[in-house]
Amino acid sequence: MTALTLSTAAAPGLRADAIVVGVAKGAKGPVVAPGAEAVDKAYDGRLAGVLETLGASGAEGEVTKLPAPGGFKAPLVVAVGLGPEPEKGAGYAPEALRRAAGVAARTLAGVKKAAVALPVADAADVAVIGEGLLLGAYSFDAYKDNGKDAKGPLGEAALLGAKPRDKEHKAALERATAVAEELNRARDLINTPPNDLTPEAFAAVAQTAAKEHGIKVQVLDVKALEKGGYGGILGVGAGSAAGPRLVKLSYTSSKAKKHLAFVGKGITYDSGGISLKPAGHNETMKCDMSGAAAVFAAVVAAARLNLEVNVTGWLALAENMPSGSATRPGDVLRMYSGKTVEVLNTDAEGRLVLADALWAASQEKPDAVIDVATLTGAMMVALGSRTFGIMANDDAFRAAVHEAAEEVGEPAWPMPLPEHLRKGMDSPTADIANMGERMGGGLVAGLFLREFVGDGISWAHLDIAGPAFNEGGPFGYTPKGGTGTAVRTLVRLAELTAAGDLG
Repeated sequence: MTALTLSTAAAPGLRADAIVVGVAKGAKGPVVAPGAEAVDKAYDGRLAGVLETLGASGAEGEVTKLPAPGGFKAPLVVAVGLGPEPEKGAGYAPEALRRAAGVAARTLAGVKKAAVALPVADAADVAVIGEGLLLGAYSFDAYKDNGKDAKGPLGEAALLGAKPRDKEHKAALERATAVAEELNRARDLINTPPNDLTPEAFAAVAQTAAKEHGIKVQVLDVKALEKGGYGGILGVGAGSAAGPRLVKLSYTSSKAKKHLAFVGKGITYDSGGISLKPAGHNETMKCDMSGAAAVFAAVVAAARLNLEVNVTGWLALAENMPSGSATRPGDVLRMYSGKTVEVLNTDAEGRLVLADALWAASQEKPDAVIDVATLTGAMMVALGSRTFGIMANDDAFRAAVHEAAEEVGEPAWPMPLPEHLRKGMDSPTADIANMGERMGGGLVAGLFLREFVGDGISWAHLDIAGPAFNEGGPFGYTPKGGTGTAVRTLVRLAELTAAGDLG
C-alpha cells in the first residue's frame, strides 16, 4: 500500500522521483492548476506553453511527462489532466481531483516517491486526493510471479500544500486511508479466483478482520442454516461441494443512537446452476460476490473510523453450481421468512440468498437496511457499466442514498418499483416466483426483494451489476477487474447516520 504524508515543503527542494502537477483544459489551451506555482515559476511561467507544445490539452485522464527544470531534486514532472477549468472563483470538483490523483498513482507504478502538487484548498481536497492516490495505486498481483521486472505500486506520495499539523488535514488523510484500504481489500476479494475464495474461505477472511478490529462475528454453516430454516441460501448452495455460509458482522458504538444493516450478495462463483450460463457469460462470475465484499469492507471501515452508529453486515455466501443435488427449475423453496418461492430460473439466485439475509436483518429492527448486489444484467442494459441503480421502499430514503453516492463520486441513478410488475411473479404453486416479466427485469428483482423486508423499515437496494467489475482498461482511480463500488456510498451513509443527518 502506498504511504501518504502531508508536506509544506517547496517542490524544488523535495527529494522525490517525480513531481505531479495538475493541468486544466482552458478556453485557449492548457492552464496550470493551483499547487504548481513553484514548478511553473521554474519554467519562467511557461509551463502551460511547454505542455501545449508537447500535445497536452488538460483533458481528464491525460498524462504528460517532461524533465524537471534545473535546480529541482526530482528529475521528472508529471502533468495530469483535470478536465475543464472551473469558473472564476470556483474550486476543482472533488471527483476531478480524485481521478487525477488516481491517474498519477497508476502512471508512477514502480516509483519510490512522488511529490503531489495538485490543488489543495482545504481538508476536503486532502481527502479526495489521498483517496485517489491509494485507489489508483492498486494492483492485484497475488497470483503473478513478481520477478525483477515487476512493478510494485507507488511507494510513497507526499501531498504538497497540505498541513501536517492541521487537525482537519490529518483527520481527512486518516479517513481517506481507512476507506481506501478497506475498498482495496474488497477489490482483492473480488479478484481472487473462485477455487480459492469459497464461501468458507470468505467467512474465514471476515472472521480474521473482525477479530483485528473489534467486530463481533457469527458464521452460520450448513448445519446452522438447516436448523434455522434458511431455504434460500441452502437452495442456491445445494449444487456445490463448497457449502454456503451466512456471516453476520456487528460493529457497535457505545454512543450510537441509530442502527444500520448492510446486506451483501456473496455468490463466490455463479455458473447459473441448472439454468447454466452460456459460454461468454461465465468467465468473470467470480465477481458475483462484489456486494458482500462491499458490505464487509464498509463495516470494517466504520469500525476503523469509530463511527457513532451501530452497523451490522450480513454476507450471504454461496456457490451456484449444477449437479445432481442442485436446485431445479420448478422446485419450491421455503425461505427463512416462511414464504415459499417457486424457482423458475436457477440463474436468478442472488435474490434468493438476499431474501433470507434481508429477513434476518429485519428481525433486529434496524433503522434502515441497504442491500448491495450484482443482481441483474437488465440493470447493465439500462444504466451501462459505470452506474448502479437504486431502488427503495421510500422515495425520500432513495433520494438520500443517491445523494450520498454522488457525494463520494460513485455514479448512481434512482430507479422505480412499478407495482404492476409484481403480478408477473405470481405463482400457481408457491407464494411468489423468483422470476417475472422479462422487460424491466432489474425492477422485478427489486420488487422481489421488497417482499422480504420487515414492516416499517426503510430499505434501499443497490444493483451494482454494471460497475462492480471493470472488463475494460483502467480509468481514473478505477482498475481493471474488481472495483469495490458501493463501499464509499455505504461508509458515507454510516457517517450521515452517525451525525443524525440520515433518517
